[in-house]
Amino acid sequence: MLDRQLEGEDARSCWLHEDLADFNTENATVQQYLIDAYNRYIDMGVDGFRIDTAVHIPRVTWNRRFLPAIQQHALARHGEKGRDFYVFGEVAAFVNDKWNRGSVNHSAQFFTWKERREYSPDDVKAAIEQYDYEQLIGTGGQPTSDNAFLRGNTYHAPDHSKFSGMNVIDMRMHMNFGDAGNAFGNGRDSDDSYNDATYNVVYVDSHDYGPNKSNTRYAGGTDAWAENMSLMWTFRGIPTLYYGSEIEFQKGAKIDCGPTCPLATTGRAYYGDHLAGSVTATDFGVVGSASGAVATTLAAPLVKHVQRLNRIRRAIPALQKGQYSTEGVSGNQMAYKRRFTSGGVDSFALVTVSGTATFTGVPNGTYRDAVTGDVRTVTNGTLTAAVSGRGNLRVYVLDLPGNPAHGRIGTDGPYLR
Repeated sequence: MLDRQLEGEDARSCWLHEDLADFNTENATVQQYLIDAYNRYIDMGVDGFRIDTAVHIPRVTWNRRFLPAIQQHALARHGEKGRDFYVFGEVAAFVNDKWNRGSVNHSAQFFTWKERREYSPDDVKAAIEQYDYEQLIGTGGQPTSDNAFLRGNTYHAPDHSKFSGMNVIDMRMHMNFGDAGNAFGNGRDSDDSYNDATYNVVYVDSHDYGPNKSNTRYAGGTDAWAENMSLMWTFRGIPTLYYGSEIEFQKGAKIDCGPTCPLATTGRAYYGDHLAGSVTATDFGVVGSASGAVATTLAAPLVKHVQRLNRIRRAIPALQKGQYSTEGVSGNQMAYKRRFTSGGVDSFALVTVSGTATFTGVPNGTYRDAVTGDVRTVTNGTLTAAVSGRGNLRVYVLDLPGNPAHGRIGTDGPYLR
């Protein structure tokens, strides 16, 4: 991870931090070594890569060398299924700005785009040329996209022709997850600057930091965690949970204190003891029986919560890959429409988190709530979804030809009811 003083071009091209020397990734021998390593993992069956400290390699090097190599090998190894190989990078930006202190080269969304011009065939020179070119153009000259957004209530095929092949961690949402509403508002504000924010990786805390660059694991409380999860599992992006958060493991503990304290006292402590025992599953997200320590883990309120969220998300395509819109939505900050249409799949959902919202200008028809099973017939383009309780949720899904709404999914729990 990068502090402010480590976000300059010297850190990007030379040393990451004190004892962390940077590979010469513009050297052809180093490039081939790393590509061979990537290929070996793909051959072993790995179906995605998280790229640590991606910002320390110039975007032009990613776009010229590493990303095409990953994509080509995934296709060669797995055929058309290889197109689904997922790559996302960590581009650390500990600010509440759309762009990382005005520097496009150090901003997460920058890495989701292809290059816009040709540079020197020499990778070292190309890296300098690309850096200077994009910095001069600045934030106002960067490309924009509506790939994550509905057009009215209509899904449109996203244009990925300028996509680099790298998705990213949503650092802006992460920084603002001290409050779910702030995370939602900040995420929306940046979404037009990614090639497709639908595939941003969204998390509250991690092995490095909590929200607002806190050095401790998130300790906002169980209700706040439930609200964060409800947002992450239904808003755009890919929800990611740091191990143990479902039982608030090590909440408030310093995540990393180096060699000055025992690992067991930190936020990176060993979690496996909480999973000891046995579990039988009767369906996706449904526990038939459990014994030992894992039975206690599975009884935790946030575990129950995330199990049901997983079932709801899995059943509704709009929540997985849908575009979104807040047009015509009022009464609650965290409320939105989502739709995904592809082939025979057409899924349209109205979502509100922790508060009542009114949706206007929506298609008429029959809507069924995935949480309560409530059925509404809309004839005037308006639906009001009533919900109370932090972390509670309503997901009204439209019955469409060939795509019936499921109705109630799962059973009431501590938050979804």
